[in-house]
Amino acid sequence: MSRIYGLTLKGIDALPVEVEVCLTGGLFSISIVGLADTAIKEARERVRISLGTLGIKLKGHVSVNLAPADLPKEGSLLDLPIAVGIAREAGFIPEGVGGIFMGELALDGRLRQVRGGVPAAFLARQMGLPLFAPRGNAVDVSMVEGVEAYACSNIAELFCHLRGERPLQKLDFALPEAKDLAIEPDFADIRGQAAAKRGLEIAAAGSHGVIFVGSPGSGKTMLARAIRGILPPLSDDELIEVMRIRSARGMHLNVDRTRPFRAVHHTASVVAICGGGVDLKPGELSLAHRGVLFLDEITEFRRDVLESLRQPLEDGSITVSRASGTVTYPASVLLVAACNPCPCGYLGDVVKSCSCSPSDIDRYAKKLSGPILDRIDIHLQVPRLTPEELLELGGDAENSLSVKKRVMAARAIQLERWHPFGINYNAELSEKMIKRHLGLTKEAKMFIKSVGVNFNLTGRGLSRVLKIARTIADLAGEKNVRDAHLAEALTYRGGTVLER
Repeated sequence: MSRIYGLTLKGIDALPVEVEVCLTGGLFSISIVGLADTAIKEARERVRISLGTLGIKLKGHVSVNLAPADLPKEGSLLDLPIAVGIAREAGFIPEGVGGIFMGELALDGRLRQVRGGVPAAFLARQMGLPLFAPRGNAVDVSMVEGVEAYACSNIAELFCHLRGERPLQKLDFALPEAKDLAIEPDFADIRGQAAAKRGLEIAAAGSHGVIFVGSPGSGKTMLARAIRGILPPLSDDELIEVMRIRSARGMHLNVDRTRPFRAVHHTASVVAICGGGVDLKPGELSLAHRGVLFLDEITEFRRDVLESLRQPLEDGSITVSRASGTVTYPASVLLVAACNPCPCGYLGDVVKSCSCSPSDIDRYAKKLSGPILDRIDIHLQVPRLTPEELLELGGDAENSLSVKKRVMAARAIQLERWHPFGINYNAELSEKMIKRHLGLTKEAKMFIKSVGVNFNLTGRGLSRVLKIARTIADLAGEKNVRDAHLAEALTYRGGTVLER
């Protein structure tokens, strides 16, 4: 006999749950066993009433076992497989029916959209079984190639298909096309700040983290948000990674190739940033995977929140351990941070004088630990422009689309070079790959040896400089890293008031 499977989510993965049903005599009742949470136990009434709309009247005691028994199960994903299992056992659908079913039942038999469509499609492809999902999950399920999947609006449509009366149409594999969307603000809207724009271009090309330090009104937030317009669209593999995380989180899926941009408020907790909770959901770090994580006013974040970023910024993933289990989430993000130079915000400002004492400035700078600053590749001082300068600067600045073309060309070079090693961007290079494959010229090696000691670089800091230089060379279309590239890269390490 074919088996009926549902699924439960653990992190961003779907795990199979076999649904076993036994009907016995006695007074009518439904019992569900197998470490089911409250939402699943409440499915008894939803299943009974929705089956009743099809004229299926249940009698006797209905026992439902969700196997494996030691796997915790949560959510309303299992409504549909429980209903199918009961209907098959009661003889309303053929005994040979099997597959993976997911969906929440309404009392009138409609199927409501549930989270986990993309992980469910991966599970169905892995097990070689057909997947039956609500119509609302059709878009995310169809994003996985090589899976036999069907979408239905209500339980009546599904049962007609299972009995061979009115077959459902198989979902076709489909991914959205890349489009050049106008994202505000555009680079052309930002007056001046040529150095900051150049730093953003390098950051976008090599997926390097960047921090802006400047007075209020200098344009830090505007610059950070402008990076969205110069990032290339998600590739097929990246799109699936992003949709898998969003689907597991239960987010509304805007299926396009625009990279994620998550702006996090400074009151966010460690769980909100890193993920976790009772049901181990991904946090903001994972929701920003393959995109941008923007931390405005980074010095206002709690110290434990910032320190929790150390490992994921280095490894591109984060492992969350809780009493309910351990899950590893992808977290390859381009970190963009912004802050003021001092508590009052006007240290070094050309318009307004700073009112902070040296001890206040020192305490403020220590809010960001050395290890965190060391993990941010590009450090940029953003000066505030006077009203006169803003008025004098013309509106002939380069737009985001022109910068985006250079970024895409540089990323294409990196992908061709590093894809055999399993990485995509220069920021992901390991120490071993830096030594063997960076392409430093002899002059560049002599240059970094002669001037590197003056910058007090740590081992990690030196690696960051070499990675940035590699990206600068890629933007210039040059095969080798020259001393000019290293000289520019060194200007992005330190130099802000936070590193005094």
